[in-house]
Amino acid sequence: MTRSTPVAMTPTPSQAPAPSAPGRSLSPTRRAWLRFRRNRLGFYSLMIFVSLVLLSLCAELISNDRPLIVRYEGQTYFPMLKDYPETTFGGDFETPTDYLDPYIQERLSAGRNWVLYTLNPYGPNTLNYFAKSPNPSAPTADNWLGTDDRGRDLLAQLLYGFRVSVLFALALTVTGVVLGVFTGAIQGFFGGKTDLAFQRFIEIWGSMPELYLLIIFSAVFAPSVSLLLILLSLFGWMGLSDYVRAEFLRNRQLDYVRAARALGLSHAQIIWRHVLPNSLTPVVTFLPFRMSAAILALTSLDFLGLGVPPGTPSLGELLAQGKNSIDAWWISLSTFAVLVLTLLLLTFMGDALRDALDPRKRDVSPPAPAQTGKAAP
Repeated sequence: MTRSTPVAMTPTPSQAPAPSAPGRSLSPTRRAWLRFRRNRLGFYSLMIFVSLVLLSLCAELISNDRPLIVRYEGQTYFPMLKDYPETTFGGDFETPTDYLDPYIQERLSAGRNWVLYTLNPYGPNTLNYFAKSPNPSAPTADNWLGTDDRGRDLLAQLLYGFRVSVLFALALTVTGVVLGVFTGAIQGFFGGKTDLAFQRFIEIWGSMPELYLLIIFSAVFAPSVSLLLILLSLFGWMGLSDYVRAEFLRNRQLDYVRAARALGLSHAQIIWRHVLPNSLTPVVTFLPFRMSAAILALTSLDFLGLGVPPGTPSLGELLAQGKNSIDAWWISLSTFAVLVLTLLLLTFMGDALRDALDPRKRDVSPPAPAQTGKAAP
């Protein structure tokens, strides 16, 4: 019985080697996003943080001492958009209507009249003169998280204070990024005497007592959010500048930069089109941590009385009230919980973003198994 010689079979289309993994054909941005999504802690932190920010941006629709819609005596009113005097709803005075007044509430609910309140019928500075318990009061059915020492609803204070903190941190982060990227790019791209001059200036400027300057300016000028933003922006760019400078010093020696110079491109074109896009990794990973530092700075200054103007919802002011009113545990507990949750979410996001943009972490797909033909009988 003769043995047949094995013959290699030509693979059919169905037997062709599998194509490379889809991840290898994706752009670096897409691969980074997929790596970020695989980090569930960071991804869910991003979703929760964005949801909280959106809720705070709609704070007037959630917590407000003015109703959304009032239907009274056949007429429709929108108190959130317009001030109505008390006489409009059967009151005796031409003053703005206090919708927490039991008499006004009785008038608005009589007969076919109706009113649509927000979920929490208190604003950040609403003083409930008809409260049944002294201030600060513990959580009740009317004030879910209690009130502060002035009788203001704590839930409304936290909601609006969170919005102020996040928007301030975002503005401070954007300003610091612009200044840091600009100065770092100039130092790293030109180097030499330019880099040396900037480094000496940063050393001198960074040695200035920031807190003392804030105290002096707060004593001379009226406190305002814009003034505080300007003062903190003058010192908040130096850390990021060092990272960008290091990236530019490394990238300016690469071949694609030399090729751009050989083609006659200007310095601005080389920086903007070629070097900057390849140096943004530390900038992006720096953003969540920079926002955390900005929120902590604002809270600390408000705690010391050097922050936002009086009457502005503030997490730092609530912490100061909790320190002064130890028996009112609900003030410190709820404010501390909001602050810790915000900082944790930003930290988890920053860690996940840093891992997603780490060039040493690549997606390695297992190679496709080799398919060989079988010998014919």
